[in-house]
Amino acid sequence: MRLYALLTERQCRQPWRDTAEMLIRGGVDAIQLREKRMPDGELLDRARVLREMTAGADVLFIVNDRPDIALLSQADGVHVGQGDLPPAEVRSLLGRDLLVGFSTHSLEQGRAACESPVDYVAIGPVAPTQTKGYDQGIGMDMVGEVCALCAAKGLPVVAIGGIAHDTVMPVMRAGAAAIAACSALCGDRDPLSAAQELGALVEKAVAERGEARE
Repeated sequence: MRLYALLTERQCRQPWRDTAEMLIRGGVDAIQLREKRMPDGELLDRARVLREMTAGADVLFIVNDRPDIALLSQADGVHVGQGDLPPAEVRSLLGRDLLVGFSTHSLEQGRAACESPVDYVAIGPVAPTQTKGYDQGIGMDMVGEVCALCAAKGLPVVAIGGIAHDTVMPVMRAGAAAIAACSALCGDRDPLSAAQELGALVEKAVAERGEARE
């Protein structure tokens, strides 16, 4: 996983289903359904649609916050934050077959995440972001420190929050394994081209590090 799209309908300039289709065609590796206020029944229906769309495209499908919706929709995993169910509890519900991602916002939280039963750690916001309501970013030094902590545990880090063209190369150089974006992908008038452009920057950074993509 290198390019991770966060799909939130209110951030999309195109209909959400069209946006998801264009992101898939544009080469994203994962799509996270991120709808904080959607009624449960509608959320499950949307999750099942996205599961069907991603299943045949070799794209991971992740549900934000809701392990129950992840299970019911046969998602690949769930992503939780600091105020959600603890990763250990989520893991007990999901078993080992589904991925668990965990958001962190500081070195202390990153250190704790490294000791949790998660498959990847997200660190951010890298830069100010209206999507997540942060006026300040944590900066590249913090990204690098959390990446170093997680690397020692064999955990990949996803840089998140305020990701744009000018932040892709710095966060990847700081050690991130992937970038996650919402506005820069879903909020673009042409999500397909946006995904291709961000993906090209990610691959350039990966090539700089001499990593082979499996």
